Amino acid sequence: MEKIKDSSIAGSFYPADKEELINLIEGFKNANKNYYELSARAVIVPHAGLIFSGRLAYEGINQLDKNIKNLFIFAPAHAVGFEGLALTGYDKWQTPLGEIPINQVICDDIAQNYGANFNDDAHEPEHSIEIQIPIIQSVFNDINIVPILIGRENFEVVGQIIEEYYQDPENGFIISSDLSHFLTDEEAKKLDNTTAQMIETGELNGFRYDQACGALGIAGLVDFANRKGFSLIRIDMTNSGEVTEDKTRVVGYGCWFLYEGDKNQFIKKYYSDALISLVHLVIESKIKSTNVTVNYPQVLDEFGACFVTLEKFGQLRGCIGSIIAHQPLINDLIAHSSDAAFNDYRFNPVTEDELNDLKVSISILTAPKAIEFDGEQDLLNKIVPNKDGIIIRDGDYQAVYLPSVWEQLPDKAEFLNSLKVKAGLSANYFSDTLEAYRYETVYIKE
Repeated sequence: MEKIKDSSIAGSFYPADKEELINLIEGFKNANKNYYELSARAVIVPHAGLIFSGRLAYEGINQLDKNIKNLFIFAPAHAVGFEGLALTGYDKWQTPLGEIPINQVICDDIAQNYGANFNDDAHEPEHSIEIQIPIIQSVFNDINIVPILIGRENFEVVGQIIEEYYQDPENGFIISSDLSHFLTDEEAKKLDNTTAQMIETGELNGFRYDQACGALGIAGLVDFANRKGFSLIRIDMTNSGEVTEDKTRVVGYGCWFLYEGDKNQFIKKYYSDALISLVHLVIESKIKSTNVTVNYPQVLDEFGACFVTLEKFGQLRGCIGSIIAHQPLINDLIAHSSDAAFNDYRFNPVTEDELNDLKVSISILTAPKAIEFDGEQDLLNKIVPNKDGIIIRDGDYQAVYLPSVWEQLPDKAEFLNSLKVKAGLSANYFSDTLEAYRYETVYIKE
């Protein structure tokens, strides 16, 4: 006889009435404002009551590939403490929208190969998995779930499971996690932005469990993404105060999807035209003293560094940018669009009669990495022409060249000597205190 798990949270975390639940989820569908026109196989979504975080959870789950047949749900255990991972022995899970099957073949495999245990007592009162199921039932017509609660476990184990089962394109993954808990709106946004930067850069050093209740699941997915060279793209971030209007004690919510590639390449592939148009709009609005209002995807709210280059009749007309990401990419782009047009000391400010003649290019930078070298020749040997952007620094002297400069200076020695002169040093200067960094760029050109 099949074992069916009855709902533990219908009537509390979501409506027990079927029609009311359908109408609530239909409202999320109609409010879906951040959908990217591509499918993913892994997402991070929140797990509060549906009236608080359901819109964001729907947007994440709806981002998943509709060909997925097995959907793993990694979630934290709030009610029962245990070691390792907890599977369930139930065959199906019941909600007001009907039953959804549990893939017990995969559950048995995980138990055998990853030391997970079957623990229905942990699943019985838990909301962090079930809260996703009505949305899954609304988005998918034919799917199995693999519910996995995370207890006291190493996040690498989660990453290993994802890596093992990701090889089958019919498998997808949900990481169920809220962000900060019970801070003021201002405090929550500050902490959640820090958490978002860690997720989006793949930098887990210093990631604390109190930043997100599903921190182990998040860290496992980030660990997997780092190993594969994948990126986590932001869908949206918010907190409970936007629903309750109480800003004194909020819970943070964030949503990301896994992209099988580099984030900057993602931006170039899908948003090149929009970014070029934005640069023109910023310059024109500055000249005409009009306001800039733009709708943009949340990925541009991720921190990023860029250069904006302007050309007129094939000649440089302005170029200013940032080396280190210190603000959302959208803000960096807007600021440097204006700076390149009006604050590049080498040129007079752009005028209205030049607007139609300007050509724009945008360089989005990766984070600089130090080059370890022993002497100038060793440094030259390690520089990769036509790929590396180079930063040099020695005390107060510093200069940077974009990779595009290789077009004018293809010889490595000439490239480095010119960069030293740009920094205010002599071309033949070298010292033991000289530092060098490399970075790469993604170019978006008109």
